[in-house]
Amino acid sequence: LKILEERDEPVTVNDIMRELGLKPSYRKLVYESISHLAKSIRRMSKGRKVLVMRSPYCLNCGYVFKNLKRVRKPSKCPRCKSERIMPPAFLIMEIKDIA
Repeated sequence: LKILEERDEPVTVNDIMRELGLKPSYRKLVYESISHLAKSIRRMSKGRKVLVMRSPYCLNCGYVFKNLKRVRKPSKCPRCKSERIMPPAFLIMEIKDIA
């Protein structure tokens, strides 16, 4: 939570793992934790803050993954089949900053 609050720019799961010194095997757990964190941030701030996500996108053709069922980095682009995917990035914002 502190890592996300201290940043002005969106943070990827890889950035979070690097800061916490976690091994790559914890990636799935970090993605799951982010989903729970989003609910906690909204509840703790009484609705004044939200966790926003920059959707993952293909670096090859620009395809944006908009309708993900769960937070994750897709393995491959459905349009061009490239594996060069920019992972989702997260940022805590106040509601007034969004509107």
